[in-house]
Amino acid sequence: MNDILPTDFYHQPTLELAKSLLGTYLVHESKEGTVIGRIVETEAYLGIEDAAAHSYLGRRTKRTEVMFGSAGTVYTYVMHTHCLFNIVANERDIPEAVLVRAVEPIEGHELMRSRRGEKGKGRQVSNGPGKLTKALGITMDFYGWDITKPPLYITKGETPEAIEEGVRIGIDNTGEARYYPYRFWIKDNPYVSR
Repeated sequence: MNDILPTDFYHQPTLELAKSLLGTYLVHESKEGTVIGRIVETEAYLGIEDAAAHSYLGRRTKRTEVMFGSAGTVYTYVMHTHCLFNIVANERDIPEAVLVRAVEPIEGHELMRSRRGEKGKGRQVSNGPGKLTKALGITMDFYGWDITKPPLYITKGETPEAIEEGVRIGIDNTGEARYYPYRFWIKDNPYVSR
């Protein structure tokens, strides 16, 4: 727990944060046990200027309100039937966030697999944004959570040898924003979503 990343870590430009999170450890301590996943894939959303962001053009709703808050705050939302996990970046009133897209299981493998059921075999356990939240037990209850405090927090990790970047996934109806190279992943990691 001494290696929990401090609030200052999240006060950096969103694209930089998306890369800096790669290799860190996402930890959830629950009554069922502790699970740890190494973050291997992220996507950046640049708020007001980014048509793919929920806060595009300053859109401020009950769902997006947390994006206008402090860096290091958790932004969860439901897409289809999945809870997705984001971390607010940058500074207050700059509504930007980083979506955590995939993690590599480090600790609590059996608990992760049991949470995922039949669909959680092999790399399928956590190689997507909805899969990882299910595996790690992250729910909408963490909306607005301070990511520097247990039971859900991020610790220092290992710097990746190589990072790749490309277009984000699943945002086809966002005009030219669909082509922005704001997705980052650890090269050759088998848990990257695609």
